[in-house]
Amino acid sequence: MMASSSLEDNTTLRILRAADKGNYGVLAAVGYNLEQILGFVRAAERKRSPLIIQLFPWAIAHSDGVLVHAAAQAARQASVPVAVHLDHCQDEAMVRRACELPFDSVMVDMSHHSKEDNLRKTRELVAYCHERGKAAEAEPGRIEGGEDGVSDTLDLEGLMTTMEEARGFVDAGVDLLAPAFGNVHGEYGPRGIVLDFERLKQVHEITSASNVLIALHGVTGFSEELLRQLIEAGVRKINVNKDILMGYYAVLEQRINKAPFTQVVDEAIEQVAEALARQMDAVGSSGKAY
Repeated sequence: MMASSSLEDNTTLRILRAADKGNYGVLAAVGYNLEQILGFVRAAERKRSPLIIQLFPWAIAHSDGVLVHAAAQAARQASVPVAVHLDHCQDEAMVRRACELPFDSVMVDMSHHSKEDNLRKTRELVAYCHERGKAAEAEPGRIEGGEDGVSDTLDLEGLMTTMEEARGFVDAGVDLLAPAFGNVHGEYGPRGIVLDFERLKQVHEITSASNVLIALHGVTGFSEELLRQLIEAGVRKINVNKDILMGYYAVLEQRINKAPFTQVVDEAIEQVAEALARQMDAVGSSGKAY
């Protein structure tokens, strides 16, 4: 499914609104190369599940947009609904460039600015995305941690999303809200996973009143039961990265130069597909392709 020219037919929003109606989650899987993207789509088709392919801004800069076009082509050819999303775009110029590429949605991440500038810049860039048919996600508060291509914020004070911030971002026109309620990018430290479900509930009350959907960042190590609880609490878009790619890297490490390279690539793709397929069962999206 290629990027839409109208928000009414936007693939990311159609996928997630169907999930909201059906009370299940949809995985937004971060990929770094074509093989991982192919594994994602294989899992989605195998499980008859909707899917969101996520790329970091690095993918645009690294390949001059070629990897974005490859992901969009894989989405178009898929027999199930697949959207392409730009995750954590922290540069205003890159947001504008992304709007000229076949993304269905863009995360406008201005959370490294002050709260006031975050909201102001987000409002401006969300309007820019909408004018070009792109759905927009944003992050009120600050989710700690770091991912590849994303500023490491472990040395910053974790800022939980307040209800005032949630209302402000909803009023700014975002389609997807990624609240900070104890979730952390990357690995959870010695404190472990400590989530503020009451805060999430309050955010969901605000977003659901305006047809805004909740995106969840930072699920490394989450159990299936915890994922189900979060979906029940209103989460719809679930970002996954490390947990679904560990098998891919293990195959490369163990098999490279020990088997024909084409065989190693095929085995690595299958590892991605199997890992993502298990997660699709966990979040309830299997069999939900419309």
